[in-house]
Amino acid sequence: MTDNPVALVVGATGLSGSHLAERLKNEGWTVVTLSRGAFDAPWSDRHVAADLEDANASRAALADARDVSHVFYCTWSRQDSEDANVRVNGAMIRTLFAGLEQAPLRHAGLVTGLKHYLGPFEDYATSAPQTPFLESQPRLPGPNFYYEQEDVLFEAAARRGLTWSVHRPHTMIGYALGNAMNMGVTLAVYATICRHTGRPFLYPGSHAQYHGLTDITDARILADQILWAATAEGAQNRAYNIVNGDIFRWRWMWGEIAGYFGLEPAGCPPTPRPLEDQMIDAASIWPDLVAAHGLQDKAVDRLASWWHTDADLGREIECVTDMTESRLRGFNGYRSSRQSFFDVFDRLVAEKIIPDPKRKEA
Repeated sequence: MTDNPVALVVGATGLSGSHLAERLKNEGWTVVTLSRGAFDAPWSDRHVAADLEDANASRAALADARDVSHVFYCTWSRQDSEDANVRVNGAMIRTLFAGLEQAPLRHAGLVTGLKHYLGPFEDYATSAPQTPFLESQPRLPGPNFYYEQEDVLFEAAARRGLTWSVHRPHTMIGYALGNAMNMGVTLAVYATICRHTGRPFLYPGSHAQYHGLTDITDARILADQILWAATAEGAQNRAYNIVNGDIFRWRWMWGEIAGYFGLEPAGCPPTPRPLEDQMIDAASIWPDLVAAHGLQDKAVDRLASWWHTDADLGREIECVTDMTESRLRGFNGYRSSRQSFFDVFDRLVAEKIIPDPKRKEA
């Protein structure tokens, strides 16, 4: 870009936000990060601590972001029902735009996901359209907080003359800790516990997912697409799916992941064995692993999101995502899904979050 853009990344400690913020910083942007608490990272030039569920406090905190030219919304707050999700998450993004009323905004990007096509968690993948998922498909009936977030974005863009983009990743894979939807780290923790205890490395989900085609989204390719949509000529004012570009079957990928950890893949049992049930005792096992291998002292429930991985792997439909919209406009990013998992596992080993599976158990 010809000037020095200032980006506000909302949800900067999360999986999508952290990778985007680092990507923007590497491109020479000034990066302002926002999350609920204190935060320090080399790619954050300035941090705003704000809880967007507190409208008054957030508007005051956002006074420190009045130079922002681009805002990227990469967060959500999980509630007990979809009606509550709509109410709370819609209010959060409204609070954000209200707090940036005086900022010289030019573009706003929103990260949602495939629940746009699959429906909310309480009615997940029960009435989804046929795959591959297309951006042109109509919205599903009923409440969906992604639709509410989009509508707030569209209203703000129309009122203020902003360009916008919406990004719909599939299951996101990347290095982040304490994230509520992180399959890569969750499967690494599961495999590590199976290796430590001698339990079989069972696929926890449905036969439809195990045998059907699917895809995933590397957090780095999501960051690439968000940057592209904010800067490339003709890329704005569109909603884009974003996946790695390859497809696979879990019955193959499960064996690849098992091999990384020196395990035999136990396959898919006749009935699902959700991780929330298999890992009911994980909190009592993990401290022994931490002590035995000199790992960082992280609580297992801050690393693994059993419920979310169960939801993704337990779907009863094949999930494949179409990328035509961005391909036609010049976005040609690609990632190997196998390598996406392995890169996360390698970093978890390097950061001493999990033990090195190449070393024999004591």
